[in-house]
Parts: sequence; structure tokens; C-alpha cells
Amino acid sequence: MKHSTENKARQLQVVTIPIEPGLKSLRVLSPKRIRFEVEYALERGSTDNSFLFTNDNNSQGGTKAVVLVHPPGDIYSDVFMPELAKFIQDTSLPIKVVVGHVNPNRVKLLKKLKAAYINLELISSNAGGKLLKELWMQQKPVPQNDQKYSLDEPPFPKLKIIKQEEELCIGSHYKLKLLTAPTPRWPGGLLAFEEGLGLLMSDKLFAAHICTQDWAESNRSSTEEERRHFYDCLMAPMENQVATLVEKLEELDIRTIAPGHGPAIDTSWRSLLNDYRRWGESQHKALVSVVLLFASAYGNTAAIADALATGLGRTGIRVNSLNCEFAPSSELIQAIKEADAYLIGSPTLGGHAPTPIISALGTLLAEGDREKPIGIFGSYGWSGEALDLLETKLRDGGFKFGFKPIKVKFSPDKAMVKTLEETGTIFGRELIKKQKRHLRRSTGGMSASRSEPAVLALGRVVGSLCVLTARKVSEEDAISGAMIASWVSQASFNPPGISIAVAKDRAVGALLHRGDTFTINVLAAGRHNQLMKQFLQPFEPGADRLEGLHLETTPAGQPILPTALAWLEGCVKERMECGDHWVIYAEIKNGKVLDSEGTTAVHHRRTGANY
Repeated sequence: MKHSTENKARQLQVVTIPIEPGLKSLRVLSPKRIRFEVEYALERGSTDNSFLFTNDNNSQGGTKAVVLVHPPGDIYSDVFMPELAKFIQDTSLPIKVVVGHVNPNRVKLLKKLKAAYINLELISSNAGGKLLKELWMQQKPVPQNDQKYSLDEPPFPKLKIIKQEEELCIGSHYKLKLLTAPTPRWPGGLLAFEEGLGLLMSDKLFAAHICTQDWAESNRSSTEEERRHFYDCLMAPMENQVATLVEKLEELDIRTIAPGHGPAIDTSWRSLLNDYRRWGESQHKALVSVVLLFASAYGNTAAIADALATGLGRTGIRVNSLNCEFAPSSELIQAIKEADAYLIGSPTLGGHAPTPIISALGTLLAEGDREKPIGIFGSYGWSGEALDLLETKLRDGGFKFGFKPIKVKFSPDKAMVKTLEETGTIFGRELIKKQKRHLRRSTGGMSASRSEPAVLALGRVVGSLCVLTARKVSEEDAISGAMIASWVSQASFNPPGISIAVAKDRAVGALLHRGDTFTINVLAAGRHNQLMKQFLQPFEPGADRLEGLHLETTPAGQPILPTALAWLEGCVKERMECGDHWVIYAEIKNGKVLDSEGTTAVHHRRTGANY
């Protein structure tokens, strides 16, 4: 694993993108996925974008200090620090660093900045300042009168707190408006807006994980899939707070949005704001909601929460994410009372759960409905006492668990992320089923839509029975998936192409993004039952759907079921959102008829209300 990490580190590089005189973007390019968090799942690499103001004209009262906005994490320090030194050669120069969000990896880089530049000043929100101090000291406790510590560990730098909104003048040319942007995932969020240029440096908001040297996207559609994926993974569970921020940003005279990851948006930024609003509205329409309570000292528990929330989101359930360290008790109580199910996650710190989690647990025990399911999760280093405490207290309190407690040592790997997503999806499906049963009882029987003439007529549209199989291979491991597919149609002659409708809650959907390859195995009438039985059975979260099967492979290495009537190898070109399904358009690259005498198995339905 160390060798693999070193190889990836060598692939990193920094490009300097001039924006205006005295303003440049230092962009770290990461062509391959370095971390396993769910938002990196498209595996298109990423960038980490920081912004350096070096205007030294102090004639009109502005600061002569260099200002660095949104520095990257320590994982990029080997390439970032030398590039920064090219522009800041005087190590005694005052340097102000605007810290958009706080995590242990970023604090490590800030320590290196402090060691290199003695007059460093950090600028953060109030919540960000609290986290900065905690993490700065957590890396290595400060011994009293320890000379070695003073040499190895730089002291905590000067800190300026932005409470709501404040302006920072840089020389006579630039004026930064600093805006607090707290969310459960990033309670210390801080945005920077350069008023003269209309440049919003939005950090995590509006980001996308794409590795590109281009300053801005070529057009809105070129990055839509990546930005939507980032939103679904990280923004959707805190839609209320994100919607408030988007409304606040509408008041600014924006001309360009430059997020912390991916290219800038300079011609269609308003369209992106509208997309954020539209995506959030779909969350509001959800009839079932889950409250997700967590605390995360090092980001590992938050990464678990992200993956669970992503899986839940695929079922159309609304997830309300609350960081227990910063959520007021009144908000906590209201969220618990309104939710249809509960998730609570905690790290284990020094053999204990953090105090905010203990407090939230007490609130949950006092206000929670025992008829609503609950799930617990968390990360640990050497032990997992916090998870044991949560499980014991909640079981003794009469709560029913929707899945087994999830305990992850340190950070989840790729396989665990897949398991977490599928755990969330299965949990969500059960909640949807419960809601449908309740609606049937309250309306006195079958849903009216199933007997509507148009829906009955829709059921007469038939499709071939197929098994879609897919495998994605990386340096670390391989992830595979499969599903029964009956909504498959030819979509084009030149190039030959097909369309497939995939329900949003299908696990294999994560393997069907632009550029991914897969196989459609067309089943043969009269011998399709065994394969149908294999792929319609319930699977445990993270289970390999293809395990134990005899398989062949396409030229691109995708799985073939040898007993199928025919197979087609496709490459995803477009992915469209259509209600509760994704419609995948793929170009056919290869294919073969395996049984020229057989006929295609066909799926007949009585109604268009279900499969």
C-alpha cells in the first residue's frame, strides 16, 4: 500500500494559472483517485485549487501582506510548497491564509506553512478557529518547557476570526469579502469573494472532481455529471443549509465561480446555482426522511456518513445531516421528532465517545420513537468503545436496529464504501416499503395508479430479459455489479447504440457513468429462469453478485454469462435523469450471438406501475 501511495504522489503536479496581475491560481493536479471517499467514485482524478494574491501596492491603506485563499491538504505539500516558494521568497513577509474548511490533513499543511513563514496569520470562521486550535494540538500534545517541541512543532499562529462577514483589502487593487458558510459537513466553512472581478472562491460549494489544467469548463454540460455526483454525495444530506447559502450568494455580483476542486464556471454559473436549487427541491418532495447525527474528529466518521447518505439518497429518501458538535439542541429535537428513522455515528477518542455524541444520544433516548428503526456507525483506531456504548444504550432503550452496527477501523476503503452505500440503500428500501404498506392501509387497498387505464396500457410495452454485468478495475482492487434489465432498447444505428433504464437505487448504477463499460447479456427463452433466480435474490451489502459463476470476458474485460443467447459490450456516452430512473445511452463496441437457434426471453407485465 505504501508503494502504491508513493506512485500516486509522484503523479501529482502544480500548474500556475494567471488570472489578473497579482492574482493567480495554484492548482494541484491529481490524475488518479487518491482517497476512497464516496465523492471520488467516478475516478476522474481531481484538482485542489488555491488562490494567491501578491499585490504589494500599499499606497491606499491596503495590506501589503500576501494572501493565500483555500490552501490544499498535506497530501499535496511536496509539490505545493516548492511552487508557493517561487512567489514568496521573503520568508519574513506577512502572509494571511484564508482557511475555507478545516480537517487534519489541511492542518498538517498549515503547520508546514507556519514553519516556513514566520509571520503567518490564519483567517477562519469562529467554528473553523475552534477546530483549528483543537486539531493543531491534537497532532501532538504540547509538553510544558519542552525545547524539542518548539523545534519540531511550530506554535499556533495568529488567528483572525470572521464572525459573519468582513472585508479584507489587499493593496489598492483587490478587496476580498469573507463570508461564513457553515454546514454540518464543514462547520468552519468560509467563502472569499473578490468584488472587483466578481470572483467567488467557493471552496467545497459547486465543486467537481475532475483533473484538468483548463481554468474554466468549456460549457455547462461538460461537467454536469461530475458536479451532480459531488452534490448527491456531499450536499444533498444538508440541503437546507446549502439552499440558504445559495440564496445568500445570489445577492453577490458574481461573474465567475472558482471552487476548490475542478474547473471554474465563468459563463454558466447562474445555471449551476439553479441546478443546486432544483436538485435540492427534489429532496423537499421526499415523503420519507432520515436524520443523520454524527461527530467526526478526523473526518473518518464523516466519510462513513457520506457513503450511507449517498445510498439512502438513491432511494429518494431525504437525509437531514446534523453535526452534533455544532447543532443547537432545539434543532436536534425537532429533527428527531420529524424523522422516520435515525442514524447516529461516532468516533472513539481515548476510549470514549465525544461529549456532543453523548449529549445527542441522551436527546435521542428522550425524544426518539421506538417504532422507528435506527442504525449506528463509526470509526476507531485501536478500540471501538463509543460504538459499543451507543449499541448498548439504544438496545436497552428499546430501539430496533435497521442494520448491524458498522465499525470501520480508521478510514473506509473502496470495498467498504461500496458496502456502506448498499447498506444505506437497503435501509432506505425498507423505509419505503413501510411507507407503502401504511398508505395501502390508510387508503383501503391497492394504489389507484395501478388500475389507471394509461398505466395498464403502459404495462403492455414489452422488453427483452437481460442481465447487465459490469466490472471496474483499479490499481487496488476490482468492483463488480449486476442486475436484471428489461428496459433495454436499441437507440441508434450509426454508431450502433442502446438505451437502458436503471432504477436510481440499483447498486450497479455506480458503475454506469460516462466512460464506463459494461455487458448486456440477452437471456434465452426457456433457459432464463436459473439466471433470473440468481440475480433476483437479495444480496448482503457489498456482496459480489457474480461470485461463484462461470464467466467469460469481453475484449474490454467485462463479464459475459456463457449461457446467454447473445452479449453486447457497451460504453456509456450519456446519462440522463428521468424521474426515478437513470437512462443510460451507450455505444456498442463489441458483441456476439452465442446461440443462433435460440429466441429472446421477453418480459410481459400486467401494469406499468412496476416491473
